[in-house]
Amino acid sequence: MPLQDSLSSWGGKSSEDIQKIYQQYESSFSFIDDVVTMIASAVEEKAATWLLKHYVEKGNTLSAEHIHTIYHSLPKLTLWEAHLHLLQCMTYMPIQSKDKKVVDIFIRKNLSSENKFVRAWAYNGLYELASCFPDLQAEARSIFAMAMNDEAASVKARIRNIMKKEFS
Repeated sequence: MPLQDSLSSWGGKSSEDIQKIYQQYESSFSFIDDVVTMIASAVEEKAATWLLKHYVEKGNTLSAEHIHTIYHSLPKLTLWEAHLHLLQCMTYMPIQSKDKKVVDIFIRKNLSSENKFVRAWAYNGLYELASCFPDLQAEARSIFAMAMNDEAASVKARIRNIMKKEFS
């Protein structure tokens, strides 16, 4: 059964089931190509972004081409879970100059998300973006400082952790 069919049959709830799908397909030659293609076409975006997140968190790396494709698929995503997964993946996906604008727009949009988890990880995404582009660091620091006055406690906790880091 193709990966997309397995993801279509996943109910969207069981982490055990999506992990089984990952384990079944991870060694497939086309696994990451298939996942990136599904993200880029917004097919099964919640499942595909979860697979990507699990893939990079296990220490796997992505090609610059895959990263570029993923970043340019950001405007197509509609589900908050897909936004969250990709924001969480940014630590593993260096941002190139050619992707700066689309990533910046995505992060700023998610800084005002209704979902506090998405907002918290958007601040982390802003840190990653500013780490790659020093011209954004002063603005990022200012945004973090303002957020410490306005954000929910859980979001402030993420920001405090970010503020302990130095921009690279």
